[in-house]
Amino acid sequence: MHKIFFLLLLIFSCNAPAEQQSAGSDNAMLYFITPQHNATVKGEFTVHFGLKGFGVAPAGVNTKNTGHHHLIIDAPLPPLDKPIPANANYRHFGGGQTEVNLKLEPGAHALQLLLGDYLHTPHSPPIISKQITVTVE
Repeated sequence: MHKIFFLLLLIFSCNAPAEQQSAGSDNAMLYFITPQHNATVKGEFTVHFGLKGFGVAPAGVNTKNTGHHHLIIDAPLPPLDKPIPANANYRHFGGGQTEVNLKLEPGAHALQLLLGDYLHTPHSPPIISKQITVTVE
């Protein structure tokens, strides 16, 4: 049932106009706790998301000054006035998760976090982490 709700929410939110973006904060900070930039990891590794000055709430929960994490893997930032895509490069954590076990192919990978509101749309101003690089052995 939750999957159907999530799908319907994603379908109906795809046409959300820019003026409906949730307010962000210049004081909010989104970052990686682990791994650190230029880390070398082996096999499956855990990514911990950090957020200061803002709260975490599941997708679909419209609470002021909150959002949920999206992990961007080897891809550019998406348009910041539209819902964040959901695919292998743009992973959604709509349940309010703050970590993930990740298994990537060996080699260098770019990772970045982007906070989305209850409709998976970046806030205005957007809350974005610095991009980091990890090397998988």
